[in-house]
Amino acid sequence: MFVGHYAAAFAAKAIAPTAPMWTLAAGCQLVDIGWSAFIMAGIERASVDPSLPGSPLVLEHMPWTHSLPMTFVWAVGAALAARFLLRLPVWASVIVGLTVASHFWLVHRPDLELWIGGDKVGLALWNYPVPEQALEIGLLAVAALFWGAARRGQGQPSWPAAAFIGLLIVLQVAAMLTPMQADPIRMGGSALAVYLAVTALAALTDRRGKHGAAA
Repeated sequence: MFVGHYAAAFAAKAIAPTAPMWTLAAGCQLVDIGWSAFIMAGIERASVDPSLPGSPLVLEHMPWTHSLPMTFVWAVGAALAARFLLRLPVWASVIVGLTVASHFWLVHRPDLELWIGGDKVGLALWNYPVPEQALEIGLLAVAALFWGAARRGQGQPSWPAAAFIGLLIVLQVAAMLTPMQADPIRMGGSALAVYLAVTALAALTDRRGKHGAAA
């Protein structure tokens, strides 16, 4: 399940409203954006095993995106880019970095390296799809309520947030019903297209109306 990661983006937006929502949506999936490109290039490896319970995805080799030290590197790089390229305030830049770091999420099977080439960890909640999805949807819902409340407190309408969350749920249902591509190029390409499209749509939640109110 991928939409659970966006809970971090929603919570981050409520905490740091000056951070553009697209930076947080991209941040919570930044290592997966890198992973998508890396498996297409053959730098990392993944395969599909339909016999597995829950997610059929087998993450065979992904030290440059999903290991603990590299997650830290991606997070620091994102924070620095937010600060010095996007000129975000220091606090907002720190929150962008923390949103990236949140991706090290132990619902995986033991495929997350504690160091490059080292021991792998994971709670294997992917093997139990119903409680795993309930956990991630629950986190998404709580963070969404937090974000919506923050928007209302700032005098912003909540419907763009609700529409974005609804879109994520639709995408997750579609992902669950669509057979996963085994070919690395197609797997990485489809995943990358979804992540980038969601990032672009996230930017719309920060749009301002004719009278200067955030849409």
